[in-house]
Amino acid sequence: MLETSTQPFEFSAHIAAREIREGRLSSEELVNSCLERIKDCDEQIKAWTFLDEEQALAQARAADRTRKKGDMLPPLHGVPVGIKDIFDTHDMPTENGTVLDAGRQPSLDALSVADLRAAGAVIMGKCVTAEMAVYTPGKTANPHDSKRTPGGSSSGSAAAVAAQMVPLATGTQTGGSVIRPAAFCGVFGFKPTRGTIARDGVLMQSPTLDQLGVFANTVEDTALIAGVLMAENLRVRTIEAPRLAFVKSPVWNDADDETRAAFDALNDSLGAHITEVELPAQFDNAISWHKAIHDTELARHYGPYYERGKDRLSRHLREMIERGQRTSSQEYFEAKTAIDTLNGLLKSLSSGFDAILTPATTGEAPVGLETTGNPVFCKLWTLCGLPSLSMPLLKAKSGMPLGVQLVGPLGQDAGLLGCANWLMERGN
Repeated sequence: MLETSTQPFEFSAHIAAREIREGRLSSEELVNSCLERIKDCDEQIKAWTFLDEEQALAQARAADRTRKKGDMLPPLHGVPVGIKDIFDTHDMPTENGTVLDAGRQPSLDALSVADLRAAGAVIMGKCVTAEMAVYTPGKTANPHDSKRTPGGSSSGSAAAVAAQMVPLATGTQTGGSVIRPAAFCGVFGFKPTRGTIARDGVLMQSPTLDQLGVFANTVEDTALIAGVLMAENLRVRTIEAPRLAFVKSPVWNDADDETRAAFDALNDSLGAHITEVELPAQFDNAISWHKAIHDTELARHYGPYYERGKDRLSRHLREMIERGQRTSSQEYFEAKTAIDTLNGLLKSLSSGFDAILTPATTGEAPVGLETTGNPVFCKLWTLCGLPSLSMPLLKAKSGMPLGVQLVGPLGQDAGLLGCANWLMERGN
């Protein structure tokens, strides 16, 4: 039984779906509660770039009519989901965080959005993205401290879930755009194995690196929405006595003192469950390889924007496009070739372990809304396409979240979530 004082917007997604399915809650009640929550806090947080109350309520009422028919209901029936504003939506604008796409109205949904609708979700609205899903921030603030960044580029999605405006949201990651905002906002951010979620209808930045992901407030909710998008039943089974590898990675020196101390303490508390593993020298080039691929492919796919309106792009994005135009074919193909090499080494190094534990970010969310923070702790795992999860397991002395990143072997997404469940149960 749920406590009567609990407001519907506070429900986790799997509980809300169950309550709707069993007739103790209507989708309209849930969506109304979320809309009230948005009215209460979004003036300060600014997570949304498009929100139409009547459109959201119309979807909820349709969901309630379907439930009354007594048919078997899909897993997200009546549950509201926020959509990062680089996913096409046939009934809402998709402006990609740039004035060059102001008023853009797609005629079709992205396949992932269509999958969410088929699973019964209410598409609540569009969440703020950094400019074209790169670095220049949108208007969103961190729900824990409005003077701090929420991270990026999936800033609105992470903030909306952290502030309980919606229980679930979608995001993308080309560098660290799921893991980093999840860590800064204190929610779960999950980027499954590369290629397991269809990318059709999502702004293409770098086809080699672009990966879709999700945000939620529990491991179970993370599995629920990710399973829908992956067309896989990601049932969370806690892995008893998991074997974890602690990997500092070549960017360990970028972590601040508090983060290093927090991970030292976490590792000590895990005892025999964790073993430090050092990556070989080949990994020292991973960040430069990521950059060569990213800049080259970004220049190719954002070239048309540059040609028709470079003066309306941020300086940072213009420079990235120009740098990508100068990257040599040799640099690009060497970097592409390195992915298989790194994955082969990781497969060998991580055999005998269930997951890798490593920082999600260099530290807590920085003060200032002109930055989205440093994604350096995410780029290696994005380059390799490995499933990655940011968990709200630690806190800084300030009280701000410090993310813990778990990374799994290719294709072992369910096992990764099982390790996360064990860590969360142990931490609580």
